[in-house]
Amino acid sequence: MADAKVIPFDDDRSRSGGASRPARRRTGAGGGPGGREGTTAPVSALPGAQLPGPGSEPPEPGESEAAGAGGQTARKDAAGGWERRLAGGLAFLRRRVTGDYDVDEFGYDKELTDQVLMSLLRPLADSYFRVEVKGIENIPSDGGALIVANHSGTLPLDGLMLQVAVHDNHPAERHLRLLAADLVFHLPVVNELARKAGHTLACAEDAQRLLERGEIVGVMPEGFKGIGKPFGERYKLQRFGRGGFVSTALRAGTPIVPCSIVGAEEIYPMIGNARTLARVLGLPYFPITPTFPWLGPLGAVPLPTKWTIQFGEPIPTDGYPPEAAEDPMLMFNLTDQVREQIQHTLYKLLVQRRSVFF
Repeated sequence: MADAKVIPFDDDRSRSGGASRPARRRTGAGGGPGGREGTTAPVSALPGAQLPGPGSEPPEPGESEAAGAGGQTARKDAAGGWERRLAGGLAFLRRRVTGDYDVDEFGYDKELTDQVLMSLLRPLADSYFRVEVKGIENIPSDGGALIVANHSGTLPLDGLMLQVAVHDNHPAERHLRLLAADLVFHLPVVNELARKAGHTLACAEDAQRLLERGEIVGVMPEGFKGIGKPFGERYKLQRFGRGGFVSTALRAGTPIVPCSIVGAEEIYPMIGNARTLARVLGLPYFPITPTFPWLGPLGAVPLPTKWTIQFGEPIPTDGYPPEAAEDPMLMFNLTDQVREQIQHTLYKLLVQRRSVFF
């Protein structure tokens, strides 16, 4: 009798068009759905999908739908963020046009400063000068304080960078109210912007009123002697005047915070001073640098030096009697103490820095 060829029942059934029972899923080791025991059918991933690794948990029901919903939510949040910013900008413009905004008695416009002026100065501080701030904890979180800093740079950009540094690095986002020279308030456009940014005339009366109101006030006692000194005298502090800022702090009973700024001296290396032209223009000096006035407007671009601003330990003044503000010897001693602390910190920072630009 010839050998009969045996055809497996399952294969015969799969080739036939008849109805059959659903295949049972094998769960044993080496088994696969519809496959023979000991073999595993290859699985292909869908485009953009990732196969689970050995021992990974299968996705929970609805997990894929949740991931898709999360992406849609993120896109909606981004769109909503742009809409909110646009609405905020339009509301800001409406308030500007209608005059529906507040300024204080000195002309300080907090909304304009936060939303416009600080936004324009921040890239210059963060990306161009790469300002590094140290000792910000020495500025009190509330109440008045007088920040005394060195002044340099031919143009007073150090005051603006100091204002950004205090606001952006202090936990309480405090605003610095700078005391400026008379010339600032005689220049068109600059006068209005300075008032809006919170700057006020460098006089004892205005400074004391701000301190007694709990404001952070900034003063640079070197004045034009500091920013207009030759490049060869960089980081050598000039005379601090008669100590009027110490008398103001004593009357208000607020601490004095010394501040040292490194990096501003090199933004416009001043190699000469056209004194005759300065007198004709009514300026304290007319700087000559390696790029100005030779390159015209391009010469007014500052060099991208690396800045460091360090706030020193505050010097308290609330322990002195009221009549101490009239004591010339005390004012001289405190002024000299502040000046020496700033100068010592400048030397220390200069030793620590690797390069003018890095």
